Amino acid sequence: MKIVKASRRALHALAAAIVALTGCSSQDIQRYADEKPQLDLATYFNGKIIAHGIFQDRSGQVIKRFTVDMEGRWDGNHGVLDEHFSYSDGKKERRIWRLTKHENGRYTGTADDVAGTADGLAIGNAFQWAYTLKLPVDDKVYEVQFDDWMYLVDEQVMLNRATMSKFGIRLGEVTLSFRKLAP
Repeated sequence: MKIVKASRRALHALAAAIVALTGCSSQDIQRYADEKPQLDLATYFNGKIIAHGIFQDRSGQVIKRFTVDMEGRWDGNHGVLDEHFSYSDGKKERRIWRLTKHENGRYTGTADDVAGTADGLAIGNAFQWAYTLKLPVDDKVYEVQFDDWMYLVDEQVMLNRATMSKFGIRLGEVTLSFRKLAP
């Protein structure tokens, strides 16, 4: 009987821990509806952009630093964002997003290293983007979820903070500063 009670307590403690870890739901994008300047991804990600970023593990330790040279092109509601990553360890990567702008600030996107379709919503000066990235680590590829938030500061600068998780457990954060370059 004592073992059953102890097992139940352990299960309740585990359930409470899981709820605590996963219960921190994403913020409400509607809160940014009146913020200016208004973010339109097709406008901001049109032309050349440079970004500087870091990846932090769950303890806050900076694991990687990187820069991203980007170029966006739009034809009506369809865009391509070509990203070239250069990491502090010398590694290079490329991601090409194929984006679609829908009504009411909605966007969808695909990329070769993204599982399925990314879904996003722009309201006010903010954009929230959710997707599953196929992340190569050593000889394996892990599918990790990104809760990606962008905030337009002014016409040239946008800040980005993304939380990376697996099975609802936070693995780390990516922080970026974008700067739109003059044509």
